[in-house]
Amino acid sequence: MNPSRRRWLQGSLLAAAALIAGGAYWLFGQLDAIIKRAVQHYGSQMTQAKVSVDSVQLRSSDGIGRVLGLTVGNPRGFRTPYALKVGVIEVEVDVRTLTDPVVHVKRIVIEAPDLNYEKGEASTNFEAIQRNIARALAGDAPTRGADSAAPKRRLIVDELIIRNARAHATAPALLGQSVSATLPNIRLRQLGRAQGGLTPAQLGDVVARAISQRLVASLAFERVLQSIGDRVKGLMGR
Repeated sequence: MNPSRRRWLQGSLLAAAALIAGGAYWLFGQLDAIIKRAVQHYGSQMTQAKVSVDSVQLRSSDGIGRVLGLTVGNPRGFRTPYALKVGVIEVEVDVRTLTDPVVHVKRIVIEAPDLNYEKGEASTNFEAIQRNIARALAGDAPTRGADSAAPKRRLIVDELIIRNARAHATAPALLGQSVSATLPNIRLRQLGRAQGGLTPAQLGDVVARAISQRLVASLAFERVLQSIGDRVKGLMGR
């Protein structure tokens, strides 16, 4: 190879390397904003409730990050200001898989979420959220658009922990009162491993079901409503 062609080839390789390095730098620099937009957009789409995030912090060096100020609102027809609010969610991701079709999440810790469990005329707010997620899983979400045909990235989560959760339950029969309880910790392992990954909607469905089961078991809500109903009937009968 003559010297001029060698210099041209070396220059081309250096330029390509610079472009790749620059692209990687831009990607990691934008990850926080990209993840925040994705959580808010797809979370709201799946649940049919407003999902907002204050900020996302993810270190590209080791994949350790935090989601700060996550709020999941309620679907239409419910009065409590939100279904779930959590100050800090800790996340650890294998950064080598961030651009892969299946992203490997080593650990998610949802710390001290505040939950409002509201019974409406036909169902609870968490049941409504689960139905909306089920429609998203079936591809029938009302807000689906052209991007629904795009390949969906999948997740494998080694461990998901929800701890120190505080729940408040309310219903019209409680006449403005609420029932509160601290929920037992939830620990889920190897989510999506057997299936080769879960879509965000599938992961959301697993988490929503786990929370809903804990709420029903811990609050004994139906028994409380029955007790209050009996008292109201007793007062009216006097």
